[in-house]
Amino acid sequence: MYRDFDYWGKPVPSFGDPGARVLFVGLAPGAHGSNRTGRPFTGDGSGDFLYPLLHRAGFASQPRSIHRTDGLALTDAWITAVVRCAPPGNKPLPGEIAACAPYLDEEIAALANLRVIVCLGKIGFDGVVSHLLRTGQIARRSALIFGHAVEYPIPGNRWLLASYHPSLQNTNTGKLTPPMMLQVFRRARHLAQISAP
Repeated sequence: MYRDFDYWGKPVPSFGDPGARVLFVGLAPGAHGSNRTGRPFTGDGSGDFLYPLLHRAGFASQPRSIHRTDGLALTDAWITAVVRCAPPGNKPLPGEIAACAPYLDEEIAALANLRVIVCLGKIGFDGVVSHLLRTGQIARRSALIFGHAVEYPIPGNRWLLASYHPSLQNTNTGKLTPPMMLQVFRRARHLAQISAP
């Protein structure tokens, strides 16, 4: 399908507002999405579902993202992934997650205004919980269990929220609907004390 497209084909950098109060953490670049465009959740079905909702929630300047230079900007939001390169079979191995963990640690530490972390999918959620363990912010995982629309207070007067991943597998089957994800995004705005758009 993208035979004549020049792929980004390298680690996909995060992007957004450096003063963000909300961090969105995904899984990894999609093989023909971010791996092709060079920007998270851009150019594939997950992004086609995600960005209109980020726009409706007031985090994105436009409802569509097709390439890195399409003018989309984020306000009070930063988007990253647990794994920085497209994993074979779309499922990262533990070693790949571990290799990228320092980048997630540094990124979270650099977001000085961070109030809410929204995990998009279980792998994103597990990656953030591992970050909290690795950095000594929590002693054990215990009660932090993934589920759609769960929320947990975490150290630093912050919140951890989760949503099902906006993959076509979830959105085409109705496991995740636009109202379900929008509810999580609006809750994130509320917890981050960002006024409604």
